[in-house]
Amino acid sequence: MKIGEASRTAWAAAEFRAAHQVVDGGRIFTDPLAVRLVEGRTADRLLAEPDEPSHRATRLFLAARSRFAEDAMARAVRAGVRRVVVLGAGLDTFAYRNPFPGVRVVEVDHPDTQAWKRDLLAGAGITVPDSVTYTGMDFERQSLADTLRDERSFFVWLGVVPYLTRAGFDETLRYVAGVPGSEVVFDYTMPPSSLPAAQRAALEERARRVATVGEPFQTYFRPDDLATILRAGGFVGLDDIGPAEMAARWFEPQDAVPAGTPGGHVVHARTPAG
Repeated sequence: MKIGEASRTAWAAAEFRAAHQVVDGGRIFTDPLAVRLVEGRTADRLLAEPDEPSHRATRLFLAARSRFAEDAMARAVRAGVRRVVVLGAGLDTFAYRNPFPGVRVVEVDHPDTQAWKRDLLAGAGITVPDSVTYTGMDFERQSLADTLRDERSFFVWLGVVPYLTRAGFDETLRYVAGVPGSEVVFDYTMPPSSLPAAQRAALEERARRVATVGEPFQTYFRPDDLATILRAGGFVGLDDIGPAEMAARWFEPQDAVPAGTPGGHVVHARTPAG
């Protein structure tokens, strides 16, 4: 993102989350605050426009990754986790609809994006609970070790990894790996070279668009390579799902995806208990 400006891709993701509530009725992932946060503009536009296939695919993926993350989070809370850390929080709304008494939420993001978000929250009349704290940092220039107190946590890291350098990714992952009993969910993109021609062209076009707003794609992974990295880093209990698995779990029959189809993935991993 450009210094002095809020994240443009965070706004796009928020619009897609709101769109899922309007177009799909929140069937995969219910977020009652999503439409309020984008001031209803997405809802009004989508009710008047046809449902473009590329928009539908992105919308369902974003809904599925949030559902996957918050389902895993609920299990972690039942197992005793009492802190949720949302890395690169953008316009994520979990902290403001947190259903878990006693669970604290730390949002970590660039200060410019955090200031913008707090203005949007205020404008939408969404209260910031006492259980929420904000930590400003730049993932490329700072370490979580300098900003967070070590504590068993559930880390939500959605919509961030593709935009980081490999060094920025490694530094954040190293911190999470060093907090015993913690868990992390993040999504990632497979490299363009691993995709069929049509998907590759679509990904390259998306990469071109986000680069023009100062948020280029920088890091890609193949599932097997990422699994090797996570295990070498000390993570266990890996659950990595791609397009076919997401479709089988949550999509309507008309959105079925053939087994082995490449594309965006979301992974859940744990660190061993101390």
